[in-house]
Amino acid sequence: MRTHARIAVVGVGNEFRRDDGVGWAVVARLRQRAESRPLPPGTVLATCDGDPGRLIGLWEGAGLAVVVDAAHAHPGSPGRVHRIELDAERLDRPPTTSSHGLGLGEAVELARVLGRLPGHLVIYAVEGADSSLGTGLSPAVAGVVNPLADSVEEEIVRHRVAAARGER
Repeated sequence: MRTHARIAVVGVGNEFRRDDGVGWAVVARLRQRAESRPLPPGTVLATCDGDPGRLIGLWEGAGLAVVVDAAHAHPGSPGRVHRIELDAERLDRPPTTSSHGLGLGEAVELARVLGRLPGHLVIYAVEGADSSLGTGLSPAVAGVVNPLADSVEEEIVRHRVAAARGER
């Protein structure tokens, strides 16, 4: 397996659709933290509206890609976080987890077919309460931003340790 040094963290969504902006909020928190506690070299923080082509461009060539996005679930539990882990070498058809019409499921499937998946992909899908027009997250979703930023940082550390051991 090829070794990739780059790590891509992508917040997906629309910050003007309330809870759909959770991915952007997590990336903003990580940027804020990075001012005093830098992320490892080669770590890229980005936001995306969920367009499959843009997502693929952001994670292509990365050893690890972590994607944070809002999700719809029925019945839902606003603020509940689902962690989905996919390895490029062991991937079937992923479930669609995005709150967008064409979303992560389609982007992952397209990247798989094109051979443009990252080495390792971790998706954090956050169940939202409100995707109406406007800014600001609902209290339940706002409450997971800091813990999610912690989880993303832990993913990066786990990836670096595994890569140093030759496991990735």
